[in-house]
Amino acid sequence: MMTKRAFIKSVAAATATAALPGCRMFSSGDRYVSTDNLGVCSWSYQKPLDTVAAEMQKIGLRRIHLALQPFLEGGSRHGAAENAAALDRVKARLASGEWTLNATMIGFPQEDYTTLDSIRTTGGIVPDNVWEANKKIIVAGAKLSAELKAPFLTMHAGFLDEHDPAALRKYTDRVKFIVDTCGERGVPVAFETGQETAADLAKFLASVPGAGVNFDPANMILYGKGNPVEAVRILAPWIRHIHCKDAVRTKKPGTWGTEVPWGDGEVNAPLLLATLKAAGYKGAFAIEREGGNDRTGDIALAARRLLA
Repeated sequence: MMTKRAFIKSVAAATATAALPGCRMFSSGDRYVSTDNLGVCSWSYQKPLDTVAAEMQKIGLRRIHLALQPFLEGGSRHGAAENAAALDRVKARLASGEWTLNATMIGFPQEDYTTLDSIRTTGGIVPDNVWEANKKIIVAGAKLSAELKAPFLTMHAGFLDEHDPAALRKYTDRVKFIVDTCGERGVPVAFETGQETAADLAKFLASVPGAGVNFDPANMILYGKGNPVEAVRILAPWIRHIHCKDAVRTKKPGTWGTEVPWGDGEVNAPLLLATLKAAGYKGAFAIEREGGNDRTGDIALAARRLLA
């Protein structure tokens, strides 16, 4: 086990060697991010999965973080609606090795990302009026994830309010329900960073055995919840999966930051990756792009930068 002093020394050493965005950080013989561990988030393309497969082939990636909403509820929130035949093709791609599954992902229909205030009240498992309906989505997502042999199921749990004891107890009970429901099917859960500071999240995770983190560095900036590099140092014991997404901070407090292509924002990609490596993270990465007018081009750009 790495001591705190050893960890700080290793991070300092990695920081000292971090390169500028777009530059190679690791030698070809010691690649940290490679085609072996880098994938894409299926919903980023907002296209049918057959098209996603074709685009992934173009950029030479086979790993995928797969949204389940197209199969569970249809619609276009997380990609075009898919049918049973499309699910069979997903299974065939996984069986043949064309795809390797990083994780699966579910969301909830009531979520409203218009403003920080709207997502605070509607995000994840927080709203009481839809909890029973959302439990069904969680169960269905766990079942399909197990069927696909997903290493993890990810989701946003929603706003964590540690200042309201009653709300915190309810939130904790619901998170435990998710962990237990997925655990019964052999699928670990990774909750995505977003509406809380790393310190608050770490404190909460310590009280819920089995819960992990899908670390999205851009969300720390978009929500105004701290520095993603510092967040890695705090959340390292729980990080199970990484989203490669970048952003710049808002100049107007109380409003969203702005998502930008990977390497163009304030995440400090080289230092973030060096810090993850120093912390001992050996899991998978997935490029996520949820803004801009050229998602396909931006995903390809992120792949080039990460693999440079």
